[in-house]
Amino acid sequence: MALDTIEARPLTGRIGAEIHGIDLTRPLSNHQVEELHECLARYLVIFFRDQRLDHDSHRALALKFGEIVPPFGSGVEGQPGIAQLHTDANSKRIVGEWWHTDHSCDEVPPLGTILYLHTVPEAGGDTLFANMYAAYDALSDRMKAYLEGLTATHDGPQVYARYDAREFNLTGEYPVSSHPVVCTHPVTKRKLLFVNEQYTTRINELCKEESDAILAYLNRHCQIADFQCRFRWRPHSVAFWDNLCTQHKAVWDYYPETRSGYKIVIAGSRPV
Repeated sequence: MALDTIEARPLTGRIGAEIHGIDLTRPLSNHQVEELHECLARYLVIFFRDQRLDHDSHRALALKFGEIVPPFGSGVEGQPGIAQLHTDANSKRIVGEWWHTDHSCDEVPPLGTILYLHTVPEAGGDTLFANMYAAYDALSDRMKAYLEGLTATHDGPQVYARYDAREFNLTGEYPVSSHPVVCTHPVTKRKLLFVNEQYTTRINELCKEESDAILAYLNRHCQIADFQCRFRWRPHSVAFWDNLCTQHKAVWDYYPETRSGYKIVIAGSRPV
């Protein structure tokens, strides 16, 4: 893939790339945005270093890719669509400690997420990302045929019941939605697995015992290391990932140090 305005340095052969030669705090040209779209489609998650984003530049970047989805919770006061992620010595747990796709319980799950961290621990606090194209491709032909046409329930309430609502500023009700187990990406037209251990509770067309067994297998399969990259955060880093064809997991191995920043989620389309 030839790029004119930016440089992409892959993290692995299957997923992830660091993007260099761009300043996200300044207005982006149409050509820069096109090349970021190309990189996101090719690498699934893209990373940027030394980007001191304020809320306006963070929001401006997100709006180049679509509408902004309101966060689960109260968000940042006076900054619509921006959620704060903060963990320190007083935290009892973190958001994102299970493998998941952001907001997969939404009727229309988001296109992507842009996470900016300004404060990170000296060691630890990495984020793992996994390629769901690769997970689908690695299935046997018989398993692919078995899964085709099945749907699964993604249950928001059972996820957020695990958290202290006051600690995480959680408010309101959370959706429950059904999505195909095997989806086709609207941009790349490639097939992918769309189940995850945090939100997905049931394959709808199967009895409970069979559903539990198949979901347990698929969750283990999606987490195979061969499908993954691992991002080591530094202060003022940005990660931008495609929510449909990836899963991610935040590693909480830095207690009691602080990890803090802001997240914007971008609207997507209904999985098909």
